Amino acid sequence: MDILKHIVLGKEEAERRTTRRFPIEQLVRYKVLLHHRTVNEGCGATVNISSGGIWFTTDQPLSLGVEVELAINWPVLLEGSLPMKLMIFGSVLRSNDRGAAVAIERYEFRTRSTRALCDRLVARNGGHRKPIGGRRPA
Repeated sequence: MDILKHIVLGKEEAERRTTRRFPIEQLVRYKVLLHHRTVNEGCGATVNISSGGIWFTTDQPLSLGVEVELAINWPVLLEGSLPMKLMIFGSVLRSNDRGAAVAIERYEFRTRSTRALCDRLVARNGGHRKPIGGRRPA
């Protein structure tokens, strides 16, 4: 930040953000939407998030103003056992080769699919599915 701007304007006015940012780093899958249809998609990682916006890495710069849908694996389990994902819907405010800033217009939490959970469990088990109850047939 320009030191002169900081001295003249004061800390509060020099900082544009009005809400606190949290350094949450999670994988993110994003879709670029046009008339509610996916026209591009990619993967990245969240850098930080606030109640009003999110900064995340992207595969390529995103066009300013485009609508996006973000799916983020949430690090906390619902009721201690159900994996969650945070869905964010918004528009791109800034973008460069390193990432994009999105203004959050709405968000919702969803449970992650059972298939995704099963795939993770299978991967942990060395690629073998275990029958219900954890015992293999004799």
